[in-house]
Amino acid sequence: MTLRTARSIVIAGVLALACPGIATGQATPSATVVPTDGAIEALRPGQYFWAPQLAPDGPVMVIVSLTTQRAYAYRNGVPIGVSTVSSGKKDHVTPTGIFTVLQKAVHHKSNLYANAPMPFMQRLTWDGIALHAGNLPGYPASHGCIRLPLAFAKLLYGISARGMTVVVTDDAEVPIVAPAPNLLAASVAAEAAAAEFVWRPERSPVGPVSIVVSGQDNRIVVLRNGVEIGSGKVRTDAPIGQTAAFSFLGQSPAGERWLRLPLPGEPAHSDAEMTAVERAGGDVPDGLRRAIASVLTPGTTLLVTRASLRSSGVGRKLTVVKDGSR
Repeated sequence: MTLRTARSIVIAGVLALACPGIATGQATPSATVVPTDGAIEALRPGQYFWAPQLAPDGPVMVIVSLTTQRAYAYRNGVPIGVSTVSSGKKDHVTPTGIFTVLQKAVHHKSNLYANAPMPFMQRLTWDGIALHAGNLPGYPASHGCIRLPLAFAKLLYGISARGMTVVVTDDAEVPIVAPAPNLLAASVAAEAAAAEFVWRPERSPVGPVSIVVSGQDNRIVVLRNGVEIGSGKVRTDAPIGQTAAFSFLGQSPAGERWLRLPLPGEPAHSDAEMTAVERAGGDVPDGLRRAIASVLTPGTTLLVTRASLRSSGVGRKLTVVKDGSR
């Protein structure tokens, strides 16, 4: 495989990247938002981004930032959505920590607060904290739950399962790549900092593969079934612009075929594949190139972004909350 990046690659992503579209509970498909940096910060209450095609399969996790009032959904370690939220108000502050979804219900009413409706409820604690659809006034206003826009709550509910990891943090920043089972473990990328690349496929022998390239870090990260299995340096001949996403179609006599993926607010690209010029923009170490080629299958996704992969961690006031807590 000749995995390359180029000056013309533009993936409009769904995290702190350049996001070209906004979806709301009252979506207007004809509306288009011009891609600009800071689009996530500019989301208004009730708005969200959703791009599940960036990682069609794999484990799902959610990170909620109480500081920015945003929830970030990841699948296979790759961001596929971000939404505005409303967390607990001053006298009912939402607890920070690492939670798992204990219970799910499409139609649920609060046992504590006058049978208040909690559509698409995903319970985080047995004493009343949950993700669910609700009113979003633009500031913390709940009794401790994390309210989501109705449409986003339904979408997230549809791809999640009991046991899903949910991280609630006070940090404003979140990681671009978030391997679900190893959130608190040392990253393979850290091991690769002093070397050209690291390759440890045994960490996750099977599952869907996603690849993320950072122009700012000049690094590539490979995830399989939500676990980081490889990382290395990327050499490019020009700075990466915004962001672009591709899905691997297979091999051909001319080389690898990557289909450009439509992103929020963009029209579908009819047979728009990565061009030879784009593939010739840079490369990865030969050993890592061959290793990645060995795990490529149709449907593997590739994200290229100018943003940094560096994580700010998962919060400062962490309390691990396990299944069966009060």
